[in-house]
Amino acid sequence: MQSKITTRSMMTNMFSREKTSDMNGHSNPNVAEWELRPGGMLVQKRNSDANKSSSSIIKVNVKYASSSHQIHISSHASFGQLKKMLTESTGLHVEDQKIIFKKKVRDSKSYLDVERVKDGSKLVLIEDIESRERRVLEKLKIAKMEKTSKSLIKINLEVDKLAKKVSDLEDIASKDGVVEELDVESLTENLMRILITLDEIYGEGELKLQRKEQVKRVQKHIETLDMLKIAKASEDNKVDCDKKQQQPLKQSDSVVVTTKWETFD
Repeated sequence: MQSKITTRSMMTNMFSREKTSDMNGHSNPNVAEWELRPGGMLVQKRNSDANKSSSSIIKVNVKYASSSHQIHISSHASFGQLKKMLTESTGLHVEDQKIIFKKKVRDSKSYLDVERVKDGSKLVLIEDIESRERRVLEKLKIAKMEKTSKSLIKINLEVDKLAKKVSDLEDIASKDGVVEELDVESLTENLMRILITLDEIYGEGELKLQRKEQVKRVQKHIETLDMLKIAKASEDNKVDCDKKQQQPLKQSDSVVVTTKWETFD
């Protein structure tokens, strides 16, 4: 208990001294400010001018495979910033890098000086195979999704055009016009082809819903064409029946009596 009180008192005195002003009431320009580092360490806040000074630049030796790279970097930089610099010389993607210092893999958000990296320190860089594979798979997944999205957009435009033609045939039929069977067959064939294309498309989430909606649209138009086809066949049969009923009967040939009756005396 006494230790906690003493520590709190020291911290209070420390911040009180930092806030002390000079006799003219101006704040002390040399007052140190503090910041919280990763891990909960409270350290003096870095001065921007100090960061620019040549004394903050260190040279670290990074070994990667059979080669060695000398990197000049600020001692206040993070391991993530070091990785970006190593990308230029090694060709490794930032996410595919693992930096080992003192037999421990260092986090990208950690700072060099906090981890006690000094001028002349030796580090080891290795490729994170699992990260590279995940990144490649994610890249392929994104590319596939983009391809699917473009395909669905193209299909949607094509279905719109065919839907307009189906609607035109419906209008003709509703006005007792003649619907050509060839037009119905052609539209049905094109819509069936689109249906097969949609069956080969795979999508997730929103793309899956878009694909499902397109399938429903195409099926609906095919059903409409089937109804028109049935109506056309029914109309043709009716016309045929009417023609048969209206056809005049053929006159039978005249009967000629050739029999000669015998007369009796």
